[in-house]
Amino acid sequence: MTIIPVKTPEVVKSLFPNYVWNIETSEKVLYLTFDDGPTPEITEWVLDELEMHNAKATFFCIGANIEKYPEIFQKVLKIGHRIGNHTQHHLKGWKFNTKDYLEDVKMAEGLLNSKFQKLNPKIHNKAIVNCKSPIVNLFRPPYGKIKRKQGRKLIEMGYKIIMWDVLAFDWKKSVSPEECMDNVLSKATNGSIIVFHDSVKASKNMQYALPKVLAHFSAKGYKFEALE
Repeated sequence: MTIIPVKTPEVVKSLFPNYVWNIETSEKVLYLTFDDGPTPEITEWVLDELEMHNAKATFFCIGANIEKYPEIFQKVLKIGHRIGNHTQHHLKGWKFNTKDYLEDVKMAEGLLNSKFQKLNPKIHNKAIVNCKSPIVNLFRPPYGKIKRKQGRKLIEMGYKIIMWDVLAFDWKKSVSPEECMDNVLSKATNGSIIVFHDSVKASKNMQYALPKVLAHFSAKGYKFEALE
């Protein structure tokens, strides 16, 4: 059985130095990320919580979910959060050859750009304009499982592969809401990239933990920023 740690060990990060695991900084900054959305009600709830703390985040969206819920996707963008590619069909890279995997990523990229272009052209914010093609240059592999060749090809395509420093484990049934919260409170440090999920599966734990994480670190003087 594979045991995934809450805090990614430095030795693991060193094995994949071309991936982004955390942001080196001495400042009190944290990077919240949300995978698997957009999801009705849950994503909007996350947006409301973030707004209460003047927090920005990065949403790694599944293309198929953007197709189903384009209005939620556009709301995420309009508020000024960052969008990343999470494949079109939430593929586990280890199970797919590189060609098929990249085609799925490109499908999601095309969709992301298409939906972006339908937004009001007067929208100009840092989260949108500082990107290689309107909004896409961040990629997170579903399940964190990606072959080395797939990773190399994505980097050649101009993507930054975003992994994580801290996992909340909000999706895991054996993890209680309190444990989910403590995973982040006890392990996050300056520059940590933290993984939550705006999905139905993770909603119980995430909706318990996120407000407390935001309140705890805000009280300590931390800022929550979107990834660049």
